[in-house]
Amino acid sequence: MSDRVAVVGAGEVPLRPLSPRQSYREMGFEAATRAYDDAGVTHQDIDSFVSVCEDFHEGTSITDEYTPDQLGAVLRPVHTVAGDGLQGVAAAVMLIRTGIADLVAVEAHCKTSNILAHEQVLTMALDPSYERLPGITPHFVAGMEMRRYLHETGAPEDAVAMVVVKNRRHALSNPVAAYGEALSPDDVLASAAVCAPLREREISPPADGAVVLVLASEEAARRTPKPVWIRGVGWASDSPWLAARSWGQASYASLATQMAYQMAGIAKPDQEIRFAEVDDTYAYKELQHLEAAQLIPRADAARIVLEGGTRRGGRLPVNPSGGSLGMGYCFDATALYRTAAAVRQIRGEAGRAQVERAATGLVVSWRGIPTQSGGALVLSAD
Repeated sequence: MSDRVAVVGAGEVPLRPLSPRQSYREMGFEAATRAYDDAGVTHQDIDSFVSVCEDFHEGTSITDEYTPDQLGAVLRPVHTVAGDGLQGVAAAVMLIRTGIADLVAVEAHCKTSNILAHEQVLTMALDPSYERLPGITPHFVAGMEMRRYLHETGAPEDAVAMVVVKNRRHALSNPVAAYGEALSPDDVLASAAVCAPLREREISPPADGAVVLVLASEEAARRTPKPVWIRGVGWASDSPWLAARSWGQASYASLATQMAYQMAGIAKPDQEIRFAEVDDTYAYKELQHLEAAQLIPRADAARIVLEGGTRRGGRLPVNPSGGSLGMGYCFDATALYRTAAAVRQIRGEAGRAQVERAATGLVVSWRGIPTQSGGALVLSAD
């Protein structure tokens, strides 16, 4: 039996700041319908389902009870991953490689417009005595981490601002994106300080959405029209404690990408990876994740970004979809949106956002503050 696994279908709802005419269940149904049609299958062909969601973000307990209907998974095997989106993809890969299933649907959704106090919800993940009690907030943590990263690498704030400029401009070419616009670095640096040096425009704005991916074994993938092969997958969780972590580097991303590269047989990622969709929940995280993934030498990310090397037509296109800064941030669904964008790049279906010779791509995810959890996925046309 072959161990090869492919993404054979991708369906997503366009991200929007508000979606008053659709519930998250209706968005999930739309995404599932598009994914099954893209794969050339029906819900009856799916052997198992994975839902990636978190009760805190939903405002309801045992949220996986609310996902089977729209996926066509009633009375079928469904399990929930309350974690990063790529952890859900990894679970699907393992279901297929063990022979339990031939076709697996991975779902994630997020209606952030239903959350009245985003930052307060995220603050609940901080240690209640040593971190939450003194009034520390997620953006405060991000500001400290950004300051340390800039200090260690010598990167100027202009480079972080340029990440925002690039991704917002890329999003103008992506019909799924919610926040595309033309900005200058001065526009970004003139935005309000949230926790110095972190500024308002350097934080990905929230959006509502739903996305479904269909994964298949090699035998099943050969019967579908457009398989994109998963060459490697990795995931890691480092210390969640603020007092016991590396503040200047994304250690979890380094561990996850090393795991994915080893599985994919990639020895020189900076030469073999043609484009990347990496987490940019905060603009500085894009630089940090590129260095952790060995796509850019440490302390060189700022220079390369300022020179235009990560633009869509540059040496290493990064977030040609617009990333979360341009598309919108949707909690645990974010990584699956990045994956769907990478799949379309490799198929040559990205339209105006298309990257030339996009044969092999990397997706890097992060679950957000205060976690040190993330994943990596290497996708290829063959």
